[in-house]
Amino acid sequence: MKRQIIPEIAGSLIIMLFVYAALSKLIDYDIFRYQLQRSPFFYGYANILAWLVPSMELTAASLLTIKRARLAGFYLSFFLMLTFTGYIFAILHFADEIPCSCGGVLSMMSWNQHFIFNIVFTLIALTGILTLTRLSERVADEARPASV
Repeated sequence: MKRQIIPEIAGSLIIMLFVYAALSKLIDYDIFRYQLQRSPFFYGYANILAWLVPSMELTAASLLTIKRARLAGFYLSFFLMLTFTGYIFAILHFADEIPCSCGGVLSMMSWNQHFIFNIVFTLIALTGILTLTRLSERVADEARPASV
């Protein structure tokens, strides 16, 4: 019973993060797109990414709300957070200029704080994956008939 609450809490945290982040980007769409255009890595892809990133965040959040799709939501969340964390690492280590393309409260963090924040949420998504996988394996084991 205790383990069943872990994916609920992890999913709720990620849903809140992604819905907030996506809405912040969409509300300030022109600013978000401009900041992406200033990125040394996304120069030619800013227009696509300005829609793709919030769309994927909202998709992950949606998947996490559907019990049968929750594992897929955790995998997508893990992928997104790993990608965002890799981007911050690359910006910190390889970029001359450091543009911020985050919205809302997240834009008030330093890049190092944001890097740590992203690592924490990457681990939260991974915890959701591992916990759900173990729970489904346990349910499958309990459903198997005992061997004679």
